[in-house]
Amino acid sequence: MRKDLSIKGYICLALVLLLTTTTKATTNLPNLTEAFKRVAPSVVNIFTVKKIKLKPNNPYEYFAQLYGKMPKQITRRSLGSGVIYSSDGYIITNYHVVENAPNDIRVVLRDGTVLKAKLVGYDRGTDIAVLKVNPKGHKLVPAPLGDSDKLQIAEWVIAIGNPFGLSYTVTAGIVSAKGRIIGDKAYDQFIQTDASINPGNSGGPLVNAKGEVVGINTAIIKNAQGIGFAIPINLVKNVVSQIIAKGKVVRGWLGVEAEDVKPPKKGALITKVAPGGPAAKAGLKPGDIIVSFNGKKVNRTADLAMWIAEAQPGTEVKVKILRGGKLIEKKVVLGTLKELELSRRTLKLLKILGIKLAKGKEGYYVESVAPKSPAEESMLRKGDIILEINRRPIKSASDIEKALRHVRRGDFILVRVKREGKRYYIAIPVP
Repeated sequence: MRKDLSIKGYICLALVLLLTTTTKATTNLPNLTEAFKRVAPSVVNIFTVKKIKLKPNNPYEYFAQLYGKMPKQITRRSLGSGVIYSSDGYIITNYHVVENAPNDIRVVLRDGTVLKAKLVGYDRGTDIAVLKVNPKGHKLVPAPLGDSDKLQIAEWVIAIGNPFGLSYTVTAGIVSAKGRIIGDKAYDQFIQTDASINPGNSGGPLVNAKGEVVGINTAIIKNAQGIGFAIPINLVKNVVSQIIAKGKVVRGWLGVEAEDVKPPKKGALITKVAPGGPAAKAGLKPGDIIVSFNGKKVNRTADLAMWIAEAQPGTEVKVKILRGGKLIEKKVVLGTLKELELSRRTLKLLKILGIKLAKGKEGYYVESVAPKSPAEESMLRKGDIILEINRRPIKSASDIEKALRHVRRGDFILVRVKREGKRYYIAIPVP
C-alpha cells in the first residue's frame, strides 16, 4: 500500500514540476500583442496609380480583335506599406513601392483616411523613400524607433504590413541573421528573419518585442520559406534624415577598391587606389590591408564600405593599415561619392531594353528587369553584376556610355555578367 502511495506521490510531484516549468516558459515569452498595439497606429497602407496611354501595335490589340473594342489606356497599381516618421507628415517606405508612379501616391491611415502624398526624395542604394502628407487635422503617431545594432540573433520580431492588400497583417518570427549581403542593393546589410514577408509588406516595419521598429521590410527570396529581409533602422535613420534635410543622400568616398582578406585573417585588402582621391592623398597604396576605420575593427570589406558611405564628405577619419607586417595609422579626409551618371540617350536605351542599373560594391549591377522586356526574354536577371558590355570592361558610368555609344536598332548587345559566382554571356536584341 505504501508503495502505491509513493508512486502516486511521484506522479503528482512530476505533474507539479511540469506545470511550474510550463508556466515559467509561458511567462518568459514576449507579449507580442502589446508590441503590435504600440506600433500599429504608425503603420500605413500605400498605393500608387499609374495610367498608361496605349500606342499602336501593343498586346491589347489582340483583345480588340476578339471583343471589337480597343482600350485607350490601362491602369497599373502598386501596393505597399509605410511607417509614420514624424507627426508633421513624413513617412518612410521602400522606393520600389512608389517608383513607378511618383506623382500619384496615396497613403491610407489606420482609421481608413486617405491622404495624397508627395515624394520628398529617395535613395536607390538602400531602397528607401520618404513621403510627405498634409495631416489635415488627423493625428499622426510617429513610430517608436529602436536600435538595430543591439538586435540579437534569435530575438523575437514581428512584421506588420499589407500583404496582398490584407491590411494590418501581423506575422511573427525571430531574427535569423544580421548583416546579410544578397546583392540586391548597393548597401546591403540586411536583417534576415523568418517572420513571413509577402508582396505588400514592402516598406512596413519589423518590430522587436518592446514595440520598437528595428527594420523596414524590403525583400524576400522567391520560392523560399522563412527567408525575408529588412533594412536595419539605424541605416534608415541616417538616410531619412539626409533626405528630409537635403532632398538626397550624400555619401563619403575613400577612393579605393578592396576585397576581403583570405581567412583566418581579417581586414580589407586594397587592390586599387583612385588617382588623386582621398586615399591616394593620404598615402594609402595597393597591397595595404585596412584593419581599422575610425576605431572600428574591419572584419570584411562590406562593413568598411558601409562605414565610409555613412560618413559625410569632408570628415577626417583615422585608418589603420598593415603594410609589410607593420601597423600604420593614416588620417584621411573623405571625398564625395559620385552616383551613376548616364546620358538621356543611354537611359532611354536601357529603358527600351527593360534594364535599370545601379552602383554596387562590385561595380554596376542590374537593379531591376522589366517584365516581358528584351532583357528578361534574354535571361538577364535582377542582381546580375555587369562585368562587360560589348566586350568593354565596365568600371564606371563612362565605360557604359562608351560601350553603348554606337548601338542602333536591330543590333545585339553582348553583356557579360557575374551571377552566383559564375560568369555568363547574354545577347540582348535592340528592338
